[in-house]
Amino acid sequence: MNIIAAVDKNWAIGNKGDLLIRIPADHRFFQSETMGKVVVLGRKTLATFPGGQPLKGRTNIILSHNHDLQVKGAHIVHDLESLLEELAKYPREDIFIIGGESVYRLMLPYCDTAHITMIDYTYDADSYFPDLDSLPEWKITGDSEEQTYFDVSYYFLCYQRV
Repeated sequence: MNIIAAVDKNWAIGNKGDLLIRIPADHRFFQSETMGKVVVLGRKTLATFPGGQPLKGRTNIILSHNHDLQVKGAHIVHDLESLLEELAKYPREDIFIIGGESVYRLMLPYCDTAHITMIDYTYDADSYFPDLDSLPEWKITGDSEEQTYFDVSYYFLCYQRV
C-alpha cells in the first residue's frame, strides 16, 4: 500500500484546512501516480478538492465518522475495520493514502511505500505527516534532482519500509 504527501522541512502538510503551497509539478506527479488507482482520504481532505468532489479517474474511499455523509462517486467507510475490509477488494499496490493528518497516522502502519515531495522550506502549519526520517523502519530508496518552483526548492523522495 502507498502513502503520498507533500511536506515541508518539519513534515508539515497543511494549515487551516489547506495545502502549504501548490506546486504544479507536484500536482502532476500526484495525478500520474494515482490516476486509475484507489485513493483513501478523510472528509476534511475531500473538502479541499474543487467543488468538494471526489477525484475523477480514481476510486475514492472516504473515511468519516459522520454516518450521514453521502458523496456521489465515492465509497464511505466509518472505521478502520470497514476501511480495511473495503481495501481488501483492491490490489495493495493500487492503493494510495492521500490524507489528511489523522488518515495518514492511522494508515501508515499498513503502508510499505511512501511518495514524499520534500519542500525545502518551513511554513506556518497546523497539520503534520509522521516524520519518516525518525522512524528506523523507513528508508529513502529513491530521490530526484533538486526541483524549483519560483524560489522554493523541493525533491521527490521514495521511502520504503525495510
